[in-house]
Amino acid sequence: MDARLLDILVCPICKANLEYRKAELELVCRPCKLAFPVRDDIPIMLQEEARQLRADEE
Repeated sequence: MDARLLDILVCPICKANLEYRKAELELVCRPCKLAFPVRDDIPIMLQEEARQLRADEE
């Protein structure tokens, strides 16, 4: 994933910075406890596509 894109992306819900988890291909918002998928290097920033983080993933 392009580092410049990661610098400007924020959570679409709360506007917090996102953490890129390369192994899982996800962008994580810690305040919202959501993980947004990245498919073919394209972040899917839709709330209905995000998954809720489990307590052990936070």
